[in-house]
Amino acid sequence: MFQIPMHFDRNLLLEMLHDAIGDEELFIVSLTVSDSVLPKVTVTLDGPNGLAIQSCATISRRLGRRIDEHYGEESAYSLEVTSPGADQPLTDPRQYPRHIGRSLTMKLADGTEKTGTLTAATAEGVEIEEVIKQKTKKTTLPAAFYSFGDIKEAKVVISFK
Repeated sequence: MFQIPMHFDRNLLLEMLHDAIGDEELFIVSLTVSDSVLPKVTVTLDGPNGLAIQSCATISRRLGRRIDEHYGEESAYSLEVTSPGADQPLTDPRQYPRHIGRSLTMKLADGTEKTGTLTAATAEGVEIEEVIKQKTKKTTLPAAFYSFGDIKEAKVVISFK
């Protein structure tokens, strides 16, 4: 029997998700529910050491059970539990520490862009050693601090060297 699309309560889903995560050292990057005939619940998680595929599977099963218990097993929806892709921007301050030593590109609130090595990450912001290219040579500036409030978007620069 086809179930009429349901409206998911986002706060209830967040509560179920926290229960599904349990004791794992993970945090929620995003939780979205598409507004379609077959709603898609998409959960993006991360942790200090990334997110193992096994953790995704376990949390997906736990969350799916909780959703089915609350909304009924005949409810029609799809569920995806994933980690942020390498090309996704860093959106939570807790994502930065594990990228120390890697190159970041940042778009700041004032419109400027900075690229350099992430040297430190605190609860308030990040420190990067900016690399400036001038004609044929690169210059690395002393590390500078940028608060999270000033960072509009930050991405890890993926290198295939």
